[in-house]
Amino acid sequence: MFERKKPVGRVVALPVEQIEPSPFQARRTFDEAELAGLAASIRENGLLQPVTVRRLGPDRYELVAGERRLRACKLAGMDKVPAIVRDCEDKETAALGLLENIQRADLNPFEQARGLQDILALWDCTQAEAARRLGMAQPTLANKLRLLQLTPDQQKFILDSRLTERHARAVLRLPENRRSEALIYISAHKLNARAADRYVEQLLNAPPRPPRRRLPMVKDVRIFVNTIDHAIRLMTDNGVPATARREEGDGYIEYTVRIPTGTGNGK
Repeated sequence: MFERKKPVGRVVALPVEQIEPSPFQARRTFDEAELAGLAASIRENGLLQPVTVRRLGPDRYELVAGERRLRACKLAGMDKVPAIVRDCEDKETAALGLLENIQRADLNPFEQARGLQDILALWDCTQAEAARRLGMAQPTLANKLRLLQLTPDQQKFILDSRLTERHARAVLRLPENRRSEALIYISAHKLNARAADRYVEQLLNAPPRPPRRRLPMVKDVRIFVNTIDHAIRLMTDNGVPATARREEGDGYIEYTVRIPTGTGNGK
């Protein structure tokens, strides 16, 4: 008996349970509301752009491109999805999937940077060669890869605060131990990218501050502490007589914050 192979390069209907996710997926987060909207459109109109897969074995396929579309199809309750079966090796498979994601406008800058980093590793080439093959200027590629020098906490803060890639590149000019505080200030004062560049320039040109005694803190706790300090300063700068008392004990920091509400009871 001969196995009947799926035609390569043509659109075929594949059961969704036969398609395994790509191990080279650059995207780390998916907007649930957007997926629900896409699923509703698919239920109404069908999937207009097939996913791309490669064969792993009998009735087993690996997704090459189309993770978002596949998830929406599953959400829409589809048993089968239109797919293009490609005959490609590991490196080509990874590159195709990563390139599709990198070229999407809604990929956040850190996901895009991780995708570019993975492509360089797969191609085992220089930044200049990768930039040429990607149709990208080498300085642009280098700037995107530099974003990964920010810590995971700083990356999350940038995304949660809706700051841009330019904001991230601005704080990269600062020493590592000053980046979190700068990001908090930029977010609290709603600085645009150009104003953030000027603020960073001021920090770089300012005389060094005398060292202050600090309790050792993990990075995420330091971000929260700085957030409280900046929030109090922001309120006082805008005429709200807020006060905060900070006490440091053995292994802990205690804050008491007092914010007048204008009701007359002072609390």
